[in-house]
Amino acid sequence: MTLDAEPRADSTPGTDTSAAKVPERAPKCRLVYLLSRYPAISHTFFLKEVLELRKLGFTIEVASINKPDRSPSSMPAVEAGEAEKTFYIKSQGVAWAACIAAKTLLSKPRVFVRGLAVALQLGRCDPTATLYALFYFAEALILGDWMRLRGHRHLHIHFCGPVATVGMIASIAWKFPYSLTVHGPDEFYDVEKFYLRQKIEHAQFILCISDYCRSQLMRVASPEHWDKMHVVRLGVDPTEFSPVPKRRDPETPVEVLCVGRLVASKGQLVLLRACTLLLSRGHSLRLRLVGAGPDQDHLQAFATRHGVPVIFDGAKSHNEIRHLLGNADIFALASFAEGVPVALMEAMAMEVPCVSTFVAGIPELIRDGLDGLLVPASSPEAMASALQRLIEDPLLRRSLGVAGARRVMGLYNLPQNVCTLARVFKEHLRNIA
Repeated sequence: MTLDAEPRADSTPGTDTSAAKVPERAPKCRLVYLLSRYPAISHTFFLKEVLELRKLGFTIEVASINKPDRSPSSMPAVEAGEAEKTFYIKSQGVAWAACIAAKTLLSKPRVFVRGLAVALQLGRCDPTATLYALFYFAEALILGDWMRLRGHRHLHIHFCGPVATVGMIASIAWKFPYSLTVHGPDEFYDVEKFYLRQKIEHAQFILCISDYCRSQLMRVASPEHWDKMHVVRLGVDPTEFSPVPKRRDPETPVEVLCVGRLVASKGQLVLLRACTLLLSRGHSLRLRLVGAGPDQDHLQAFATRHGVPVIFDGAKSHNEIRHLLGNADIFALASFAEGVPVALMEAMAMEVPCVSTFVAGIPELIRDGLDGLLVPASSPEAMASALQRLIEDPLLRRSLGVAGARRVMGLYNLPQNVCTLARVFKEHLRNIA
């Protein structure tokens, strides 16, 4: 069974679809969201999703493995409020973990034994893997004990990496169901390392952010588990990310904006190489890279060596990115590996024409030549050609920008897609008070 937010081929983007309707509020739907880090500057869609579900009447508490990536004083008020209410598993400390383990062993030995057995099984007799699994087991005991005390009976997990390993162990040990939102792509490349097959089999239901994502889970899982997979797309709030008037001086360089962590998989080096080709052809441009990561020194050295005008802006807040998008002429993302980037959705919603790659779920968001331009990943030449088309043709920039915004309004509209998400939760959690 699939509940997909995508309208029928003959529907008008932005209009209501049956998949987007929630006939009534859901005041009795209670669940815990388990996240790796919350709030996080690069994952504001977690916050938006939780807040939208609460507007629909859901009672959601959040548990996070790690503390936020910023101090509460540097967060917007809404994020600081969420941080104050979130249960942080690692912040409880080693002594607390030992206390919970001892308490569980003495008062609920079956819970302890079930969890320990799962951890040892996941370790597969490999010392390193076993050590990590035991750490996850300790975190799972803390999580399960907290959920029990809070009266929660369902766990929902975003991402399928270590955070989902903790959730799966907790679910098996404490005997409560869990569900997953799977983004990819890392777990698709190393199925065994991420225990992907086991996580699929134990999950009550699974939300996939794209058809590509679902196909990768179907590749791994036996057909008996396919019906538990639902495509529920991510989205952006069109009231936050809406077009702004642009008055650009034709004498100023075209600004190309890229938002993403500075890591190899985001392809910023390919984008820089494409810029060197454009500069050699006499084009005037400026590249702005928003994000932080281990590749920054290497990228800066390349830009200096080749004379590419680049601004390294570091990590930026939600509001700051919206402001930068308002000033950008083109948005480019040369990724090698992705799920479906929210950064692309935000740019498209603001009518910034986008260039990206034929990777994973990106072609579901951008149809080449209709909503933006797509090029083969790893090709500086193809990226340069696509950027050149947009630099030389302001009318093409405008038409693709408008079409991209229409695409996001129709398929990647956050309030609309959260309604679809709510329908899935209500279907599966209707008997959980």
